[in-house]
This record gives sequence, structure tokens and C-alpha cells, in this order.
Amino acid sequence: MKKAIVLILLLVSGFAMAQTEPIKVVFDVTSADPDVHRTAAKHLRLMSEAYPESEFELVIYSGAYKMVDKKSSVAGETLSEIVQHENVSIVICEQTMKRHEMTMNDLIPGVGSVPDGIYEIVTKQKQGWGYIKEANNQNTQN
Repeated sequence: MKKAIVLILLLVSGFAMAQTEPIKVVFDVTSADPDVHRTAAKHLRLMSEAYPESEFELVIYSGAYKMVDKKSSVAGETLSEIVQHENVSIVICEQTMKRHEMTMNDLIPGVGSVPDGIYEIVTKQKQGWGYIKEANNQNTQN
């Protein structure tokens, strides 16, 4: 009986520790859909607050550029707050910025840039980062 109790305690403590182990996650946002922008910002905020020892990066490219435009972002308030967290990085693809004639002055303060958004994501994945594709799935069939 004592062995069973010890085994159960070890299993429970193992599960508890596994959930507190730091993780690294890169979020991929390409959609122009404002609902996707709000949801991605919410996910990033919740994850960074729930796991302060973990690292998170939000990579914006393609049609998602307005997500980090300080004049038109529907998620600007949330992003302005969470970009201040030490465990969060928000970056936009410089090729996307060039295509949309954006400069660093157009971005929400604290947002950085990377030469290529896809390359940034692939590099993070090669380094063992988890990957989350933020997209609107409301129109998909079950």
C-alpha cells in the first residue's frame, strides 16, 4: 500500500513539474482578419502571464501588417502592454514592411523587425521552439 501511495505521489508531482517547465513558443500571424489579430494578442498575453519563465515571439508578416500599425491596429492596446514583458518579443517581417511602405515609426512602440518572417519562424523551430499558427477557423467545415 505504501508503495502505491509513493508511486501516486511521484506521478502527481511529475505532472505538476511538467506543467511549470519553461517553454518557447513562436506565434505565426499572416491573416488580415482583425478577429485573428485580437485572438493572437489575447493568446500571447495569456500565455506570457501564465508562464513568466517561458519565452514567446509573435511573428507578423504578409496581410497581418496592420496588427502592429500604431494607427490602425485593433489589438494595439494589448500589444503595447505585452511587448513590455521581458518574455515577449513581437516582430514584423521587413519585406512586408517594404511592400506596404512602412517604417519603424509606423509600428507600435516596442515592436521590432526581422529580415524575413518565414525564415525567423523556421529558425525558431530548428532551435526547438513550439509553433502556433494563428488563424480564423470559423469558416472551416467539420
